[in-house]
Amino acid sequence: MRRYDDPVETRMGLVSGMEGPEQFLWRGRLWKVRAVIAHWVETGPWWQSGGARAVIGSDDEPPTDRRSSLSRPPGADLLAERELWRVEAGRGPGRPVGAELDDPAVDGGGVFDLAFDWSDGRWALVGCAD
Repeated sequence: MRRYDDPVETRMGLVSGMEGPEQFLWRGRLWKVRAVIAHWVETGPWWQSGGARAVIGSDDEPPTDRRSSLSRPPGADLLAERELWRVEAGRGPGRPVGAELDDPAVDGGGVFDLAFDWSDGRWALVGCAD
């Protein structure tokens, strides 16, 4: 899977019987979600916070960008979460039964990882396998 961190516009709706990303606009192209493969939540690196290091007795400072750490309120790492959706999406209706794999009129699509960052309310495409 190739890794990205590209902003995307995402429209929510019902997919595979659950609420999730229904369509997304990536690099000027509209992708329609055909199926939700997986859905999970990731937390921020709370174990690198000053409070966690104090509890375990570690003096090691994690590598950080000093400017970004000064602008974040205390405890922000504990609240950082992002919701991830692994989806199958394509730009067409999908491959009809019996269609040739090399048919240029058929869009096979791919598998995409979409992330919603709760801290800033933005969507990003973070992975793609096509």
